[in-house]
Amino acid sequence: MERLSQSPAEPAFVQDPYPFYARARAAGDLVWWEEYGMPAATTDRAVNAILRDRRFGREPPEGAPRPEIPARLAPFHAVEAHSMLEAEPPRHTRLRGLVLRAFTTGKVQALAPRIDALVADLIAAFPEGPFDLLGALARPLPVTVIARLIGVPDARATDLLAWSNAMVRMYQPGRSRADEDAAVAATRAFTTFLDDVIAARRRARGDDLLSELIAAEAEGDRLSADELVSTVILLLNAGHEATVHTLGNGVKALIETGMQGALGDPARAIEEILRFDPPLHVFTRIARQPVEVFGHRFAPGDEVACLLASANRDPAARADPDRFDPTRAPKANASFGAGIHFCLGAPLARLELARALPALFAARPGLRLAEPPSYADIYHFHGLERLIVTG
Repeated sequence: MERLSQSPAEPAFVQDPYPFYARARAAGDLVWWEEYGMPAATTDRAVNAILRDRRFGREPPEGAPRPEIPARLAPFHAVEAHSMLEAEPPRHTRLRGLVLRAFTTGKVQALAPRIDALVADLIAAFPEGPFDLLGALARPLPVTVIARLIGVPDARATDLLAWSNAMVRMYQPGRSRADEDAAVAATRAFTTFLDDVIAARRRARGDDLLSELIAAEAEGDRLSADELVSTVILLLNAGHEATVHTLGNGVKALIETGMQGALGDPARAIEEILRFDPPLHVFTRIARQPVEVFGHRFAPGDEVACLLASANRDPAARADPDRFDPTRAPKANASFGAGIHFCLGAPLARLELARALPALFAARPGLRLAEPPSYADIYHFHGLERLIVTG
């Protein structure tokens, strides 16, 4: 296995990680990424195989060493410990099954009129002259939609965004003590807020996911109080984070290539937006037993980084992958993961994109960049710091 060095904090890499991914793919299906201290799956076939291989998971196997958690970070990790994202069957199956009630095809599609109304209101409120499209549309749209789906007041959307942004910085390499302190403070505030919302829902149920989860909890020992809080935090964070980045990255790509007209077939264009510049670039897996794949032997507890964005640009899987072509025939990509941890909110994210992007360019056909966009230093998430547009 070839060893490669690339700081994920290097500014040039943050702005354009794809040359490194190309170099990594050329070195093999698996490479050793020095800065992460683990193998990284680089190709479409390797990433998809590992994501679907049940010998790998998100939870360390019994007996495998676990990193020691400093006491000051305990509140954050207490929430993580009950998250379905970090669980394996049977706990993962139980938690995911409960939440899937809100993400059936019918329930998601039924949200379209409400999404359309929200998009229209946000577009109508655009200021004259240059403005940040992230703040005006890309952020408020998904956080409001997921808050309403779960049953959280719209008025707290600003708080939800702030708490989520602080918490997800825990996943970036080279995080600072200030990042950690902010994440813990956000976790405490988020948990306190949800305790109050959950108490109110226990007194008076509504037509929302939170009420459904409380009802499931009341039926028996299917959902603990800690699991309930962790599940809602995960859904609120994951339910908007990817859509914010994808909306921003997608508008950037469409304007830069002049391909706004391709939104006549929004489903095809959205798949290309997701493939070309996805919102999440790395998702790790842990070997849960001895396993050998692509010439490397993993011991129980060993981690592997699946480079989702690298898989999406693999020339062995698609022709001319570095070209943005929203008319390209859709093909499954790795942007939402694969296997049992495939993003359950993917249908909702696709619906939000399918309603927002055509409406945006229909209302503002002359939309153009007012300044060069730059990506925020939040690798392994990949989203713009701001997107100043005009027209």
